[in-house]
Amino acid sequence: MDEHREPDGLRALPAVERLLREEPLRSAARERPRALAVDAARGVLERCRADVRAGDGAVPDVAELAVRAARDLEARTRRRLVPVINATGVVIHTNLGRAPLPADAVDAVEAVAGGYSNLEYDVAAGARGSRQAHVERLVCDLTGAGAAIAVNNNAAAVLLAVSALAAGREVIVSRGQLVEIGGSFRIPDILATSAARLVEVGTTNRTRIEDYERAIGADTAALMRVHPSNFRAVGFTAEAGLPALCDLAARRGLAVIDDIGSGVLAHGPGAAAGVLASEPAAAASIAAGASVVCFSADKLLGGPQAGIAAGTAAAIEAMRAHPLARAVRIDKLSLAALEATLRLHLDPARATAEVPVLQMLVADERDLLAAAVRLHDDIAAAAPPGTTVRVVRATARPGGGSLPLVELEGPALAVTSPAGPDALAARLRRGDPAIVTRVQDGAVLLDPRTIADVELEFVVRGVCAALRALA
Repeated sequence: MDEHREPDGLRALPAVERLLREEPLRSAARERPRALAVDAARGVLERCRADVRAGDGAVPDVAELAVRAARDLEARTRRRLVPVINATGVVIHTNLGRAPLPADAVDAVEAVAGGYSNLEYDVAAGARGSRQAHVERLVCDLTGAGAAIAVNNNAAAVLLAVSALAAGREVIVSRGQLVEIGGSFRIPDILATSAARLVEVGTTNRTRIEDYERAIGADTAALMRVHPSNFRAVGFTAEAGLPALCDLAARRGLAVIDDIGSGVLAHGPGAAAGVLASEPAAAASIAAGASVVCFSADKLLGGPQAGIAAGTAAAIEAMRAHPLARAVRIDKLSLAALEATLRLHLDPARATAEVPVLQMLVADERDLLAAAVRLHDDIAAAAPPGTTVRVVRATARPGGGSLPLVELEGPALAVTSPAGPDALAARLRRGDPAIVTRVQDGAVLLDPRTIADVELEFVVRGVCAALRALA
């Protein structure tokens, strides 16, 4: 027998055109580009040939092949970035897009997304303008800075600041502040990328102002403070305060770069002030004399993904003129959302009432309990036998590398199914919309703190459908 002869079953495989005429692939292909449908059909046939040659199975009939190809085609053309319901209790959930936008910010994005805008056009002068003009005055009013620039995230803001103010020279940082800010991005790596030279001072747990003073040399360009947003060191610890760093820098003619991370603008009035008190505020950094303070817009500020650098006119101008500024500039949609969010922060009471992140952080216990009870009653009424539904106490988290010691206690719903918590959680994630939960003590927890009122009905439907499917 010829060892190169194909298995007999392969001759039964249909041609691509024959497969394209078979339901459900025919219907799926009607609403999608033909090239993708052809590619899906060819892919299914090629995988089938490989399986038969490897002895991994018989040749499926044409109907089964059409089902597989239709499934592949639908998966290729399905929208990938979709809304999900965050029932985890983690307010600023990095994997779920961090801060949900305020309604004003959503409206602002919609207003400029579908057409042209004055992004870099001065309508009054009839000449080219700057995209930074839309937010710079707002940032300065909110922080007391002399100038400001918005970029695409806080890591970019820090990188731009160090590159513009210290490239080729030394930046002094406490060893206790050489943090990893998430996604394996580390402060030493950012400094290396900027072409600045890192000078470490002090120890992991204690760094004094004298350590900085002794390290200053002819090549020193800046002192840098990095707020450990995602952890706290406690016990036998000490760090030089920012006012002392700024005083030292002023005496020695150096810049001070302050990375506060989480995006608190000021410790002003408003219901959220108490929760945010442990985070450094941009206004306090400016008042202390920092050359540049960098922070995120999509954490405690509650806006879109963006990074903001505020500081002296000279420092910000150096950043604006640096070639890297164009590479990290903010896009028009994020800029529209950022402007709207900053406008809300002009009135702290309004910001607390309308910025979703702040709403969740200070959510009233009675409102949370009412939502948990509603979920309980509606789900328990439709749950299949063997299901238990209970209102319990749980601990939510601010998340997003912010307020690491803050615990937000409140009511939550615990749901158990005979299929087990992991199976139920997985089924909820596959729903439409997907519901992302957390598993704790053998139950699936639904935390109303991070579930919007308009989402409660969808949660009830999704949980009931998942329970029925697993019964």
